[in-house]
Amino acid sequence: MAAALVGGGSAACSKRLKTTEGAGRAGVLEIPLCRQTVHDLPFWTGMGQALPVSLENAFRCDGDAWMARRAASGRERRPSLASSVIWGHGLINGYDFWRELGRDKTARLIPKAVPEEHAEGNHMVVAAELDLVPPDGATIGRCHQRYGVRSTPQGVVVDAEITIEADHGHGLTFGDTEDGGFGIRFDDAFRQDRGAKLLNSEGLVGSENIWGKRARWVQYSTEVSGKPASVAIFDHPSNFRHPTYWHARDYGLCAANPFGLHDFLKDPDADGSETVGAGGDLTFRYRILVADGVTPVEELERLFSAYGEEG
Repeated sequence: MAAALVGGGSAACSKRLKTTEGAGRAGVLEIPLCRQTVHDLPFWTGMGQALPVSLENAFRCDGDAWMARRAASGRERRPSLASSVIWGHGLINGYDFWRELGRDKTARLIPKAVPEEHAEGNHMVVAAELDLVPPDGATIGRCHQRYGVRSTPQGVVVDAEITIEADHGHGLTFGDTEDGGFGIRFDDAFRQDRGAKLLNSEGLVGSENIWGKRARWVQYSTEVSGKPASVAIFDHPSNFRHPTYWHARDYGLCAANPFGLHDFLKDPDADGSETVGAGGDLTFRYRILVADGVTPVEELERLFSAYGEEG
């Protein structure tokens, strides 16, 4: 079962989709969604209020029927980049929304309220509105994140839509840096030095070959508890600078990042920065496929084409 998409996340602070046992689909997908505004993290993993409480939401998919269970752990748990599906960027208007630099230096994405959760047919949807807050506490913009999770014959699918708004009277400049983007910090089983295979849509294999390269999708595959499992991330054709560049590391971090040209191209004259003008916005769409077994390249290409045709 592809239960180890991400590693180190507590069951008491994660969103979990379970598919019917024996259905030939991915078993468990964990997307940690811990409350994080009391911490020094730049990215959102969180349920969004400044309270030291972790929540667990467990959703079981059985056809179109969803059942939800929520329980408060009553203990503070610190979320980590080492166990997350995340979006962030290391240089927005000069502030770092990627690294953990301590309370006085870290910019943060702070949820404005507890994320909305609802069912749409056979999808479970989680949506949040977040402020982009530098260390000085003065909000510079807004970020909307929406995740739709469903079970399919190919595996568990997560559709992500992220919109950044320059709604505070000035533009937002995304600087050129390799550190940032939408991605996953995998369980250690997906490390290349532990046998994982890293492949992109251009047929390149290994972090040393796919890092900094443009591709429509990237797949990490490995064995989890002795069984094959794979995760693919698709870059939607409508995205800025599609096909995107990939910050695909051998230690289990994979992020789609269209801004890091200086680093990716190893060109001191390259400039991948982009400014969203005051009042403007920028939207990114991605799809994650978590599968039992290794999804063949031909199937990944078919699924990518279908994703692009959705508009």
